[in-house]
Amino acid sequence: MLVCGTNLISLAQLPFPALLVLNKVDNTLVIVDPATNVIVGTVPTGNAPHEVAASSDGLYAYVTNYGPFEPDQPGNSLSVIDLGTRKETRVDVSPLRRPHGIEFAGDKVYFTAELSKAIARFDPQSQKLDWLLGTGQNRTHMLVLSKDLNTIFTANITSNTISMLQRTSGPEEWTETVIPVGKGPEGCDLSPDGKEFWAANSSDGSVSIIDVAEKKVLQTFDVGTKRSNRLKFTPDGKTVLISDLRTGDLVIVDPQARKVTKRMNLGRSAAGILVAPDGSRAYVALSADNKVAIIDLKTLSRAGEIATGRNPDGMAWVGR
Repeated sequence: MLVCGTNLISLAQLPFPALLVLNKVDNTLVIVDPATNVIVGTVPTGNAPHEVAASSDGLYAYVTNYGPFEPDQPGNSLSVIDLGTRKETRVDVSPLRRPHGIEFAGDKVYFTAELSKAIARFDPQSQKLDWLLGTGQNRTHMLVLSKDLNTIFTANITSNTISMLQRTSGPEEWTETVIPVGKGPEGCDLSPDGKEFWAANSSDGSVSIIDVAEKKVLQTFDVGTKRSNRLKFTPDGKTVLISDLRTGDLVIVDPQARKVTKRMNLGRSAAGILVAPDGSRAYVALSADNKVAIIDLKTLSRAGEIATGRNPDGMAWVGR
């Protein structure tokens, strides 16, 4: 992808690495310099942006515009943001409705369409959708891709299931295994070694651990959350972080012992979690407090905060 001279000048002003944060009420994406925790740019998005992914080259951000919670106003667009020029291009993904979870992988953008019970793929080169796969499950919300892109996991909130979709060489192309878990699976992540998939069940305070090779739940245990929202592994696989939307807690779990080791109250409405690639710190969106808390992962203590805008949630990292 070519970058014009003007864009090169703008990119020189873009911090690297950079933290991207979505504000769901302001309908904006803010660019934060993680070295100073200062906002260096703000870009408009569509209505009620929920999740964001950055391209591997650091030039673009892709945002799912979920839309307001009114049932007759579901979102149906992605925002493609040029991080160098701070310009947004709106992409209509109709008839898909309520795009939500999003990942950039293999030079493509994968996202869920919650009301459409589907996963879709956007090609940045053609600016078009080039692949679509239905899950048949209700509220297909979050998604996680394996490193080889041959397995896709989705959390289906009101079906109480995880879909495990695997690429095949046969005429079906993809096969789906539907795995029942606890009530309201939402936050989820694949362990760094690819052997386990963890789902935080938002309605019953538990975590379900799926054995990826066996395609079944290995264990379910209680973590005491009132409304778990996101779940993330640290890069070394030694810690799992879970946000509790109702209590504002960050729950820290030892994945080997399968138990909670610490509970930190951060404020109100702990939501999105992003772990820096080097594993040194985590960022937790406190939606009702209009800020993001910074967690030192070595000491498991609060290291600061960033005032980002109204109702922050989804985040992404640019660079390594």
